[in-house]
Amino acid sequence: MLRKKVFTGSPWESRVGYCRALRIGSRIEVAGTTAMKDGNVVGTGNPYEQTRFILQTIEQALHELDAGLSHVIRTRMFVTDISQWEEIGRAHGEFFKDIHPVATMVEVKALIDPELLVEIEVEAYVE
Repeated sequence: MLRKKVFTGSPWESRVGYCRALRIGSRIEVAGTTAMKDGNVVGTGNPYEQTRFILQTIEQALHELDAGLSHVIRTRMFVTDISQWEEIGRAHGEFFKDIHPVATMVEVKALIDPELLVEIEVEAYVE
C-alpha cells in the first residue's frame, strides 16, 4: 500500500528518522507534536497556547493527507504538569468539541525541551 508522508521541517525528523504524519490507506498516524517553530518553543510557560499551536500543526498535517480534524478518532496528550489539565483540555475542546475522539492525558517526567509543557499525537481514519 502507498505510504504518504508529511514532514514539517523539525530538526528531529531527519535526525531521528521519522515523519510528522503518515497515511497508509485509510489510516493516518500523527507523531508526537510539540509547540516548536523554527527551533523555538511557542507559548513558553502557557499550556493553553502550546496546545492550540500543536493542534493547528496537527490539523495542517492532516490536510496535507486529505483529511481533517473530523477524521481524528484518538488523541494522546502527554503533559509535564497534570495540574494544568484544564487549560490543556480547554484548548483540546475548542478543536474537538463536536468530534469527540477518544482521548488520553497523562503526566510525564519531561519532554525533549524543558520549556515544552505538552506533546500530542493523534490517530485518524478516512473512509
